Amino acid sequence: MVEKVIILENISLLEFLGAENENIKHLAAAFPKSKLISRGNQITIQGNGSEIIRINDVISLLVSHYHKFGKITKENIDEYLHKEKEQSTVFVPTEKEEDIILYGTKGFGIRPKTENQIKLVEAVKKNDLVFALGPAGTGKTYVSVALAVKALKMKQVKKIVITRPAVEAGEHLGFLPGDMKEKIDPYLKPIYDALDDMIPSEKLKYYFEERIIEVAPLAFMRGRTLHNAYVLLDEAQNTTPMQMKMFLTRMGPESKTIVTGDISQIDLPKNQKSGLVEAVRILKDIPGIEIVELSGKDVMRHRLVKSIIAAYDKYEAQTHAPKVLND
Repeated sequence: MVEKVIILENISLLEFLGAENENIKHLAAAFPKSKLISRGNQITIQGNGSEIIRINDVISLLVSHYHKFGKITKENIDEYLHKEKEQSTVFVPTEKEEDIILYGTKGFGIRPKTENQIKLVEAVKKNDLVFALGPAGTGKTYVSVALAVKALKMKQVKKIVITRPAVEAGEHLGFLPGDMKEKIDPYLKPIYDALDDMIPSEKLKYYFEERIIEVAPLAFMRGRTLHNAYVLLDEAQNTTPMQMKMFLTRMGPESKTIVTGDISQIDLPKNQKSGLVEAVRILKDIPGIEIVELSGKDVMRHRLVKSIIAAYDKYEAQTHAPKVLND
């Protein structure tokens, strides 16, 4: 089951939804395998991917009708249901709808797009602890956040905890202005960008305020046990062995953990071992733990990024030069 949220903007809810949401109830009756929930100016659709697309198409037609005529009736709904049904008989999907993880705030389906991203999704389904390793741009963090958001929406977990070590080249938290949240937020921008893609802003604000989604530096994990939670450790290559052991032993009942990192981009001092490298070596043969490796083939950024990564890898292999950091 997947979920899509539609935001109704510049619309009179009474005229569009009908008294006591009668219009939405009428629309929902045409799709008994799915569930439509109306709260304020949001309509949430829950069901299988192909049916959600059909419902979304009908609602899009109804929104256009409203902006033209200022009102929606049950007869309008029946008319557009009939149109959608006629169009769906000739619709041939180009991708499997069951591969969709969830729908983003802009209506697009978020799904794994490469073979190794699919492996990551399957590994998370089967295991409670997964290590996702790979260079920048391979989607390891984005897919992991999407899986966590889906689990929260489907009520499979009660909260999401996202953390990372506060290690950056040449920067220290103590030298940055602001409180702890303001100090750590710049390091977590990719996480916030992903969440913005997947959760409407008002709902995301509520999740943060109620600590249903918690983003914190790794140091704040010490002493905690994370029950019924989806836990993501990002940029794990910058953990020390002690930090990694501390983090992994936070796992509580009914929790899933994904650890992401790029072992070619370690910002630790030269004499400090990476906790991620050590953990993969120690834990690789334990049942219930899976390691998924992504590569330059999985890079989803500009087409030149794959070539840039390959060129640097070749150069470093030939010269034994230190790894050049990329973001």
